[in-house]
Amino acid sequence: MALLLPLWVGAGFIIAEVVVELLLSLLNFLKVPLGDLSASTIQTIAAAFTYILAITIVIGVPWWLKKFHTSRKELGLDSNMTWLDLLLAPSGFIIYILLSFVLTSLASQLPFYNSTQVQDTGFSQLNHNYEYFLAFFTLVIVAPVAEEILFRGYLLSKLRKYIPLWSSILVTSLLFGIIHFAWNVGVDVFALSIVLCLLRVWSGRLWPSIVLHMIKNGLAFYFLFIIPLL
Repeated sequence: MALLLPLWVGAGFIIAEVVVELLLSLLNFLKVPLGDLSASTIQTIAAAFTYILAITIVIGVPWWLKKFHTSRKELGLDSNMTWLDLLLAPSGFIIYILLSFVLTSLASQLPFYNSTQVQDTGFSQLNHNYEYFLAFFTLVIVAPVAEEILFRGYLLSKLRKYIPLWSSILVTSLLFGIIHFAWNVGVDVFALSIVLCLLRVWSGRLWPSIVLHMIKNGLAFYFLFIIPLL
């Protein structure tokens, strides 16, 4: 089961992405008029649908087929956000930066490590204010919430039932790094995931992880999309 769980989460992501791509291709084939929608709008809708579908597949299908239930408590969403959650996130961010620096420095010594790879966010040409809002909403709000539910909520909680805590954290973080499909980004988000997992375990809630993930993505959004405008 410890091997099947990360494979299932990864497969759920891939299946969701493939389904959305096929759906977009079908709409194009049927000549459904999407010309009035900007690329950013389509990307936002596609991303939201992908995350919703991934969560439905990963959590919903086992529940429906095998009665493999997942409670809100297991996901860390059984209580409201507290002030402590908001305070833990900035502290976690400092630890993440230090850990990322160390791991990136070590990884840069490897011959196959490429520090110039850039993650494809799906948003390339933003020309209007509403497009920036859509990109922000997708990358800073939707993605952190969905990814935390799947990885630090679902996967980490399930793995802890079968393997030791640190093994669960490492497996969760390795998979989280792999799905970003770039060496330099993968190492960085691996470090991020270690801290996110620790926040999830220490607090017993998912909120600190969600807030930290939002902070990280918010800064990335600023450097990728706002700084070039200045």
